[in-house]
Amino acid sequence: MSLYGMMRTGVSGMNAQANRLSAVADNIANSDTTGYKRSSAEFSTLVMPSTGGAYNSGGVTTTIRSSISAQGVLQYTTSVSDLAVNGDGFFVVQDPSGTPFLTRAGAFVPDAEGKLVNAAGYQLMAYSYANGVPAATANGFEGLVPVQISDQEMTATPSTEGTFTGNLPANSTPPSGALPSTNSPTAEYTSKSSLVAYDNLGNKVLLDVYFTNTGTGTWEVSVFDQSQATAGTSFPYTGGALGSANLTFDTTTGKLTGAVDSVSFTVPNGAAMNLDLAKLTQLGTGYTVSEAEVNGNAPSTIEKIDIGSDGVIYAQYEDGSTKPLYKIPLADVTSPDRLTALPGNVYSQSADSGAVRIGFASEGKLGAIVSGALENSNVDIAEELTNMIAAQRSYTANSKVFQTGSDLMDVLVNLKR
Repeated sequence: MSLYGMMRTGVSGMNAQANRLSAVADNIANSDTTGYKRSSAEFSTLVMPSTGGAYNSGGVTTTIRSSISAQGVLQYTTSVSDLAVNGDGFFVVQDPSGTPFLTRAGAFVPDAEGKLVNAAGYQLMAYSYANGVPAATANGFEGLVPVQISDQEMTATPSTEGTFTGNLPANSTPPSGALPSTNSPTAEYTSKSSLVAYDNLGNKVLLDVYFTNTGTGTWEVSVFDQSQATAGTSFPYTGGALGSANLTFDTTTGKLTGAVDSVSFTVPNGAAMNLDLAKLTQLGTGYTVSEAEVNGNAPSTIEKIDIGSDGVIYAQYEDGSTKPLYKIPLADVTSPDRLTALPGNVYSQSADSGAVRIGFASEGKLGAIVSGALENSNVDIAEELTNMIAAQRSYTANSKVFQTGSDLMDVLVNLKR
């Protein structure tokens, strides 16, 4: 046995316990850090080759592990932009240089540009609804953009679709005059309603919708721009009908039959619009409107935002209308505990963690997104203080080994005296 080897073993043990104490210190210091995951020191033996009749002491090596997969307790707040993941998954964020990272720290607030950033300055990333309903890029970060919400910017959305539900009287008879689609001054109709739509600039456009019985179980629907009506009489409308369609009902069930269940047209100075009539009925009662909805909105600013458990960020405007803006994805890896922890409470993939996969909340093993909540750290102060005492005792014991080796070395040096 080498006295120097024994002393080095004692030093190795003291270094190991110092690493353990460093991990405990980090955990206690970050016990109130949102989304922080506790670290722990794991030890393994370092064995030196021995010869016959002699034992060569080795030492101990230290590996720092992070309990990234362990869920912290959710603490609810009053801020909509405070986000937490209830279950597996990470938010995707980026630093000012555009490098993407993963995090569970969801205390996001708008910066001067309206971008949502957390306490470490990382920007929340999501998919935009600007080009339609988004789809996740499963194997990469492409397509993600910073979430940016400005309450100063005015927006107007043209109408593109609507729904009209109601009942047409089954006992009605065809009018004697011309059909509304002919736009004749003698045109007659059975029932009429008006709808509000929006053009490209957000101006309101009143639409007159005429329903005219044309026979047993058959109806014509015609849509006109009310601003083009003849004063006092409506017909004729300048420019004629915007769109017309012929509907056929089953005289037994009163439900629509055939392929036509909507009417399509272009809103004046607006976009192409489809008015869904699939839930219209023809029953033995009077004309009744059950539901009439048209999308689009007038120029208005964002009053507030709402974030659903599926990660969709909705903007609510001053006029009460809502519109989806972004959809927040969640990222995951095969072995979350093997991710590389970086400053700012973020993580990056490593060779041991596996590749990053992107999906949406509540899909597969991914958890749900909780708005108005933050995930506390998963540090248990009582456990950390216990580990601190144990590390202190072990450090002291290893120092005694070193001290004993030093004393024996003194004896060896002084043998000649």
